[in-house]
Amino acid sequence: MATKPEITIDNAPAVGFHYRLAIFTGGGKFVDGYTLGVLSIALAVLPANFGMTPLYAGLVGSAALIGLFLGSICFGQLADRIGRRKLYQIDLAIFLTASILQFFVQDALQLFIIRLILGVAIGIDYAVGPTYLSEMLPQKLRGPLLGSLAAVWRFGFLASIGVGVLLNSLNLGADAWKWILVSSAVPSAIVMLLRLGSPESPRWLVQQGRSAEAEAIVKKHINPNAGVADLVDTFQNTSKDRRSGFETMKLLFSRKWRSRTLFAGFFWIAQATPQTAIFTFLPSLFVALGLSNGLTPTLIQNAFFAAGGVVGMLIVNRFTRRGMLITTFWLMAVSVAALAVLPKPDAALVIGCLCIYAFIEAIAGNLQFVYPSELFPTSMRAAGVGMAAALSRIGAAIGTFVLPLIIAAYGAQVLMIGTVILLALGAIVSWKVAPETGRKALEEEVEPPTTNGHNHRASTTV
Repeated sequence: MATKPEITIDNAPAVGFHYRLAIFTGGGKFVDGYTLGVLSIALAVLPANFGMTPLYAGLVGSAALIGLFLGSICFGQLADRIGRRKLYQIDLAIFLTASILQFFVQDALQLFIIRLILGVAIGIDYAVGPTYLSEMLPQKLRGPLLGSLAAVWRFGFLASIGVGVLLNSLNLGADAWKWILVSSAVPSAIVMLLRLGSPESPRWLVQQGRSAEAEAIVKKHINPNAGVADLVDTFQNTSKDRRSGFETMKLLFSRKWRSRTLFAGFFWIAQATPQTAIFTFLPSLFVALGLSNGLTPTLIQNAFFAAGGVVGMLIVNRFTRRGMLITTFWLMAVSVAALAVLPKPDAALVIGCLCIYAFIEAIAGNLQFVYPSELFPTSMRAAGVGMAAALSRIGAAIGTFVLPLIIAAYGAQVLMIGTVILLALGAIVSWKVAPETGRKALEEEVEPPTTNGHNHRASTTV
């Protein structure tokens, strides 16, 4: 057995590389949030002659979420096969190209297709970004810096609302909505340039039998006295064969892993479905709840959303993952309960309830990038994170598609009742099945090859 170095990835002191990588990864989340958020303002100022019916509004609003499902489920598996670095850089090129193409769309169908492509890019980033960052960070930084991805996502969402409102005030004419959408090309280009030259994940390299490359990366970027002998010990009996997508899918839903796969997807569904649907159509929702103008309160609520993301990043390591998840689910349900009970709430109550909800949801949302990355081993981490993101987008896409239809047919109160029920269900399921992963090294469970017809299982932490 190799001698384990005193300094490893998990116990290494924090260095500038860790924070730079968090900034580069967070930049992708900024673009994700910006790309999703900017649509809410564009839809609110879309010309009446564009032909955006409630059905098409639901389709366009959910297009990025459908694409996110496809991108995260397909490219998460690919990242476990070919590595993290290539996809970590390619997805921003897709962002940039599709963002520019939005300016040239002529009808709702074309806009749906471009938003679908943008969703694929978001899905790649959801699967690869947190996976890549988690495999580079020491244990003590994992919670705050992975949690910061959610905070940065919310700042991206807030920035898109602010830029959208600003561009709409510049009297850009009938094409104002196009300039609002294409503005996402700017942060996409910046982050694409920042990510150039990022190294491959040492954990993935060791798992592939390329320990010399991994050792060189760790010494260059993390600590000259650090090593990967601990990882070599962990992976020495692990198969180096690359699984097919079908084999990875079977493994995720095997008896050993399916409870974690389904839990990661469900808690994300329960958080993301109301959040994504509400925020995509927030200006319209405010009007449906009785406010005369939806843009100003939308900007106010998104400020609470961004502030909650920062608070969540700061406190994520102060609580257990399980306790934080369950508590925030109940608090979110309580925060919007009045809107579910009262048929005609006044403006102050509407704004207050949705601002509190946004603040708490942003705190809870930090776990979306922390929890799934801690539930799976390196050989299937990107696939597991991608599957969790993909499952979450099923609910988010459905919620976004049906929201304008529900408001048109039944009113906003029915929507709020459904939101409370889903959040309460998230709390109950999390209380029943959520595992605790905080304050631990990234867990690596390996299955040595068959010997004399028998499989022997071993569990190690790295």
